[in-house]
Amino acid sequence: MKICVIGTGYVGLVTGVCMAALGNNVTCVDIDRKKISNLKKGILPIYEPGLDDLLKKNKKRVEFTNSIKEGIAGVQIIFIAVGTPPTESGEADLTFVKSVAKEIGKNMKSSKIIVDKSTVPAGTGDIVESIIEEYSKGKYKFDVASCPEFLKEGSAINDFMNPDRVVIGAKRREAAEKVAEIFKPLNTKIVISDIRSAEMIKHASNTFLAMKISFINEVANICERVGADVEVVANGMGLDKRIGRMFLNAGAGYGGSCFPKDVAALRCMATNENYEPILLSAVMEVNRQQRKIIVNKIKNIMGTLEGRQIGILGIAFKPNTDDIRDAVSVDVINALLEKGCRIKAFDPVAMPNAKKVVRGVDFVKDSYAAAENVECLVVLTEWNEFRELDMAKIKSLMKKPAVVDGRNIYDPEKLRKLGFEYSGIGRN
Repeated sequence: MKICVIGTGYVGLVTGVCMAALGNNVTCVDIDRKKISNLKKGILPIYEPGLDDLLKKNKKRVEFTNSIKEGIAGVQIIFIAVGTPPTESGEADLTFVKSVAKEIGKNMKSSKIIVDKSTVPAGTGDIVESIIEEYSKGKYKFDVASCPEFLKEGSAINDFMNPDRVVIGAKRREAAEKVAEIFKPLNTKIVISDIRSAEMIKHASNTFLAMKISFINEVANICERVGADVEVVANGMGLDKRIGRMFLNAGAGYGGSCFPKDVAALRCMATNENYEPILLSAVMEVNRQQRKIIVNKIKNIMGTLEGRQIGILGIAFKPNTDDIRDAVSVDVINALLEKGCRIKAFDPVAMPNAKKVVRGVDFVKDSYAAAENVECLVVLTEWNEFRELDMAKIKSLMKKPAVVDGRNIYDPEKLRKLGFEYSGIGRN
């Protein structure tokens, strides 16, 4: 099948390359000329494990262009995978989606199925349809569908190739079934629905997962006060099949490009319909407070923060990505800098991006350099390599052996036996 994917960010690029790996001919479009020029040379704009190799294996079936007119010519299905960043109010900004819809309408020369892959609020399909209808002047028949993505950065290729489900919403079932043909080789459950339900499924799914994270962080904060261990509590809870263990990992809070944006967007959808979403507001507030709790834990260990040197392990919002959008680390680092701390930081892949948004930080070559002469070491991303550090060596390098474990990757008892002052999340 001939497919066009408009947008070459995390979602669009992974989607395009994976669809090519399934045997389709894919044209990826982006207005960023430098990005497209680099992609033609095989240079990726993002860090995603396995994506480089997959692109090389399927390069004959993937083309890159800056032209929507060129990209949609002769294709049957067009996926819109552009960004929908939050506005100041928290609503999803549909500027890019609307712009793409306009260009599709102006350049469409045959019948198409246009699929929203971007995370958009319920009702966006109707907006896209009206824009394309206006700018195509009704010359060609077309369908608009929704096929929300459920990709996790760091494991996006596996998520695409081994999905729990594929959701497709459309007014006409025939259009949804045509889109479904792309995903049939994946041998997974395909859910066909109306467009608005498909759009809501994505927001509801991400918000539920964010709620689980905020819930276990709230439980962790209570555990600290009553002398319980949140890891034991979460394991006991997770054995209940109704609850499950996934996303019950207490820590510094969630971040990234999805959870914060999607919870806020769903909250805005509700308030715009004159419904006050009390639970969603609480999920957001718990997550905001969790970042402040990390700073307070550092202060409790240090006493005073002015002029103290602190080491940071992990800047990316999660492991196996270089994405720092709404990362906990950025807020924590900025808060510490405001209080007069000196910061040394290390992340395996995210430091180039961090240098663009964080000033006044000494970005160092490795974890051991981040620990040298600092009075507190703070873990903010659970990279596996941090779990394997020689903690005796870390202690010997530090001015004061203190660890604030914002991701609960270390055994408190083991670190304390080594002579560390340890503070985790919900651990005693």
